[in-house]
Amino acid sequence: MSIPRASKNRVSQKAASFTESVIREMSREAVKYGAVNLGQGFPDWPAPADIKRKAEEAIAADHNQYAVTWGVKEFRDAIAKKTMWFLGMGIDPETEITVTCGSTEGMIAAMMATVDPGEEVVVFEPFYENYAPDAILSDATPRHVPLYRTDNGFVFDREELKAAFNERTKAIIICNPNNPTGKVYTREELEFIADLCKEYQALCFTDEIYEHITYNIEEDGDPFEHVSMATIEGMRDRTVVVNSLSKTYSVTGWRVGYCIAPPDISSAIRKVHDFLTVGAANPLQHAGAYALALPPSYYEELQKEYQRKRDFIVPVLRDAGFKCDTPEGAYYVMADISDFGFANDIEFTKHLIREIGVAVVPGSSFYHEPSMGAQLVRFCFCKKDETLEAAAERLRRLGKV
Repeated sequence: MSIPRASKNRVSQKAASFTESVIREMSREAVKYGAVNLGQGFPDWPAPADIKRKAEEAIAADHNQYAVTWGVKEFRDAIAKKTMWFLGMGIDPETEITVTCGSTEGMIAAMMATVDPGEEVVVFEPFYENYAPDAILSDATPRHVPLYRTDNGFVFDREELKAAFNERTKAIIICNPNNPTGKVYTREELEFIADLCKEYQALCFTDEIYEHITYNIEEDGDPFEHVSMATIEGMRDRTVVVNSLSKTYSVTGWRVGYCIAPPDISSAIRKVHDFLTVGAANPLQHAGAYALALPPSYYEELQKEYQRKRDFIVPVLRDAGFKCDTPEGAYYVMADISDFGFANDIEFTKHLIREIGVAVVPGSSFYHEPSMGAQLVRFCFCKKDETLEAAAERLRRLGKV
């Protein structure tokens, strides 16, 4: 007689501990209900024609087989050259760059390459939704530190951040400019964080995918300065810079990103990356080399265009009844919905998509404790003028409800 065996879980505890992407779920909901999609952060206009042409030429030139696992040399050289121009930081393209399948893979590869079970990773919240699952998948324990909304934008409490660091702290994750708040970290804030990293021998994973999308607040002022943590004194050898072509060049579907890190960490990232994805698309890396060599005028126009869109959407949201700050960078607005009287962000988001026809992301998806974001939603404004105008017209109906 056989002895019954206890049933085994078919799904791992890791996979069961987080949900699918709420952001991408909102895009599916937008399609389902015919809503204007101000949820997922992708431009809805064509990618630059010259960059697309370079990809076509690379395919025609038969760059269609495996590239070097850690990236096409021409692309790595272009990354190094642009990093020197923009950040003033010299890097070795042979030992300090790993090309990945988007910044998404770059972040998880970096974490899996450096974090051991039982170690902790400090995460500011609200956070880009991938960071918490990244910590779980890399066997790290996340330590959450809130960003508080104030009259001077989103700020962190320095004593709270200091208390989050301890002998188990392996790293801190920074998204700068920040998704979803639009915060741009000041040099002084980064120096405070750097001092903690040095004191506790911690690394910094810095997501700089929005590095060229910063704004001014005063009409005649200069845009906020983007400062990379890797350029702060003492942080060059303990920082992993994660970046991508996606946002700056309007090619979010290409999935070509990269990590800049010291040689020993780069070597570990390359090993993890090799067994995660082998490598990023060969022809798109050749096109990326062209994109990274574009003149400063490209980035100046990019900044001006996004600032114009920001200056359109923020007044629209306020007129519709939302409470929101003016973003300092990236292309998102975190908006307070408490004046609308809905029980939580999920109920509000359903109403907005199904009855008003505008898709957004519920704020709870950016917090480890959903109740912290229960009266917040995130709007994305990297959309064509006609898309933003259509959303504005629909949101005016919300103001009348």
